[in-house]
Amino acid sequence: MNSIPGAPRTRLAFIGFGEAGRILGEGLVKSGLFDVSAYDILLEHSVRRAAMLESMVARNVRAADTAALAVTDARIVISAVTARSAGDVATAVAPHIAPGAIFMDINSVSPAAKQANALVMERGGAHYVDAGVMESVPPKGIKVPMLLGGAKAAELQSLLEPAGMEMEIVSEEIGVASAIKMCRSVMIKGLEALTIECLLTARRYGVEDRVIASLDKTFPSLDWDKQGDYLMSRVVLHGQRRAAEMREAAVTVKEAGLEPWMVAGTVERQQWVADLASEGVFKRTEGEAFRWRAGADAVHEHQQLAIAPIAAVRREG
Repeated sequence: MNSIPGAPRTRLAFIGFGEAGRILGEGLVKSGLFDVSAYDILLEHSVRRAAMLESMVARNVRAADTAALAVTDARIVISAVTARSAGDVATAVAPHIAPGAIFMDINSVSPAAKQANALVMERGGAHYVDAGVMESVPPKGIKVPMLLGGAKAAELQSLLEPAGMEMEIVSEEIGVASAIKMCRSVMIKGLEALTIECLLTARRYGVEDRVIASLDKTFPSLDWDKQGDYLMSRVVLHGQRRAAEMREAAVTVKEAGLEPWMVAGTVERQQWVADLASEGVFKRTEGEAFRWRAGADAVHEHQQLAIAPIAAVRREG
């Protein structure tokens, strides 16, 4: 949707300009309804600053050298950082946000963390909206479904939906949207970890085709070979962020009175894949589709484990 010629644009700022920030920022700029600025910690990095500046300029987003400068006079501030940094960002920018502005926290943290961030923000006179991003930002882009919570959720929705964002208000209470998001993540990220562990083990024993055939028979609506490609690729690309999110999911489960046994395992498997990715284990040419079998073989090669039938594995033992 384009703005009316001559109509003033709403000032909006991003804190964090990673994958989500870039995609949402670009979409909001293209709507013609917003004047967008952004700050990212990589602007302070001597080597990576140039690439971050280029990313912002390419999307017609104004770069701010500090978080305080980014949020000055902004009506909406969107926090799109890592789970680990979400609380620090709220504390850092709260004194600089204009009274009455809306701080939208899209980070994947526990309900209690969102409530703590809301208190920090509201002490400074700004309004806090809890946002739960319910699907991967790519390929949905600006239309990725979001759940909103907070007293000013309806106002935020009225400002952002004309730009094409998809939002549903679930509560005026801070933490409800986050609880829905984090409980979903227990399942989705857990499924990723389970799939990786299952298929890499099956590949090691040389029984992957039979395992996949059995899974396809039990769950006929799913193509487990393709699911393996997709689910593992997401962890290879974003395992570090997913592991951080699942640490927050563990907190969410624990706050509900349960021991997060399953989530703890998910954290370990997600982090394990992330560490392998950072070591360059999953190599492929640009544009090449990710295949879980190739990924499994790369892991086994990295660990110096030959793919072998069960009899050979037993002899190794």
